[in-house]
Amino acid sequence: MNAGRTVFSQLMEFVVIDDFRACVRRYNWHYKVQGFSCWDQYLAMSFAQLTFREGLRDIEACLRSLEKKLYHMGFRSRICRSTLVDANESRDWRICADYAQRQLIHEARPTPPF
Repeated sequence: MNAGRTVFSQLMEFVVIDDFRACVRRYNWHYKVQGFSCWDQYLAMSFAQLTFREGLRDIEACLRSLEKKLYHMGFRSRICRSTLVDANESRDWRICADYAQRQLIHEARPTPPF
């Protein structure tokens, strides 16, 4: 039995949550979807991207299969397809683009190649 952290939570450790929250405040992304935080949406979409999920049903099915590990992966709420749909429709996509451009790419550039 693995007593350590999941690979996904170790990857998300590189995301600076304070910078992410600053981007959220800049675009007022925290409104309209109650009970489902911007951070949980970002984690769900990051998980989907990293695991090559093809749609919202696929994302939901995969996360449901990991339901007992979600808390350890960083999720704080249950993931439902309808909640993901509402969040993706109502929240501004530019927050992810801005965060990726300003924070993640900026941090990755000085990293030396292998």
